[in-house]
Amino acid sequence: MKHTKLLVLTIVLTLLFSFSAFAKPIVVKFSHVVANDTPKGKAAQYLKKIVEERTDGRMKVEIYPNASLYGDREAIEALQMNAIQLAAPSFSKFTGFVPELQIFDLPFLFNDSDHLHKVLDGEVGQKILKLVGQKGLVGLAYWDNGFKQISAKQRPLIKPSDAAGLKFRIMSSKVLEEQFKVIGANPQVLPFSEVYSALQQGVVDGQENTLSNIYTKKFHEVQNYMTLSNHGYLGYLLVSNKIFMNQLPEDLKKIFLGAVKDATEYARKIAKEVNQEYLKKIRESGKVEIIKLTPEQRQVWKEKMMEIYPEFYDVIGKDLIQKTLDAGK
Repeated sequence: MKHTKLLVLTIVLTLLFSFSAFAKPIVVKFSHVVANDTPKGKAAQYLKKIVEERTDGRMKVEIYPNASLYGDREAIEALQMNAIQLAAPSFSKFTGFVPELQIFDLPFLFNDSDHLHKVLDGEVGQKILKLVGQKGLVGLAYWDNGFKQISAKQRPLIKPSDAAGLKFRIMSSKVLEEQFKVIGANPQVLPFSEVYSALQQGVVDGQENTLSNIYTKKFHEVQNYMTLSNHGYLGYLLVSNKIFMNQLPEDLKKIFLGAVKDATEYARKIAKEVNQEYLKKIRESGKVEIIKLTPEQRQVWKEKMMEIYPEFYDVIGKDLIQKTLDAGK
């Protein structure tokens, strides 16, 4: 009898091992719109690596860069239907249903990266993640790209009035629209994938972007002047959906969330390194004149662009904006 029980137990354990050994991995599809050698692209690759390693292959992350699967807006819809499980769109893509996220588009909101991360990791950042959660999504983390610079073809941008009459490409964002209008420019909404050709063909005269995006998409090759303004932050909301997260076994969920935390730290580190590296490469290319503003010149830009803040007190929340500014004092 003992031998029979032992035999049955052995067979059961063998079958369980066999099933687990040959079970299909949980596939996590991650769609984004930038190149693999940008901060987001590198962070996505790092997340894939550590998730697959730490789960011993029980989870497999498939990355679709350069909008090869979905654009940012389509990715959010696909995420809601669980057609993909991860996306990291820029904040402006979420403002239709979480208007508070417009706070991150406000110009000159952050003094530096330390101020930024203090806000993202603190009360303001966590409050916004909860608001995202109320819309059927799961806000996982904030990933850096960096601070934005401004470029143009016609003339150097040293003072705000230099932008008057020029057409600038922007993401779809009411904040960015008003930011350019207040300096007398004409904002034009265009998908990220169309920016290079629009600059090349003169559809728009200039654009704002991080150094990593400017270099990897070769915007500096079709612009004559680039001002190091650091006037705004460009980051991404790493987001999943409740269907996927609720179906994950608890052990895998714990590993996955731990990997997200580590990948977020990596994203911050790599964003700083990559933007410094690409500034050097842009300078070495000799294709664009780089303008470094004096503190006094930058203050003029800051005061002018911050004139738009009161327009967004109601939709974002004056208290939320003030808490963010106060965190930098």
